Amino acid sequence: MTRRLSFIRRLRRNKRGTALIEFALTAPVFLLLLMGVFDYCWQLYAKQVLQGAVSQAARLSTLESYADDQTALDARVEARVLEVFGHADVEFERLAYESFSDVGKPEPLSDNNGNGVWDPGECFEDLNSSGSWEADRGASGNGGADDVVLYRVSMTFDRVLPVWNMLGQPQEMTLTSSTVLRNQPYAADSSTSEVICK
Repeated sequence: MTRRLSFIRRLRRNKRGTALIEFALTAPVFLLLLMGVFDYCWQLYAKQVLQGAVSQAARLSTLESYADDQTALDARVEARVLEVFGHADVEFERLAYESFSDVGKPEPLSDNNGNGVWDPGECFEDLNSSGSWEADRGASGNGGADDVVLYRVSMTFDRVLPVWNMLGQPQEMTLTSSTVLRNQPYAADSSTSEVICK
């Protein structure tokens, strides 16, 4: 028993393995934190690449020479994104409005019951020529002269570091970038709308 007690006393005073034990306890937390910082910075970089490509394409799309060639602009954005994120899936959306104040607003309607959405029997103004009431009045496409265009691009890519799995997050990440610009007045504005009651 005396030998055992003296061995325990010597072990308590011995400091040779302390650094190894401390490293074993703190390294996983430190590595997880470090990978989280790298993953977050990679996402910030992806957002900046996407925003830069969208801003450049949006400026070009407002000019008359690019108004009819939307696919070429989309291809430029996609090529710029794929230079850095080779396996990203890039999707595009354009919505045209008559003014900046219309962006994201629903089509006007006679809301008889006050619920904020169209119900059968209520009249609405079909601003985007879809034939049905829409919660967003924007017309699909690049619009016409002097129209305001919301240009939205989203990219989906797989995160590089495994920190997503350790934190219970999905591996796939989707980032969206958008901008709103007015087309140049290169032709006469030809906006049409009709009131529909059904």
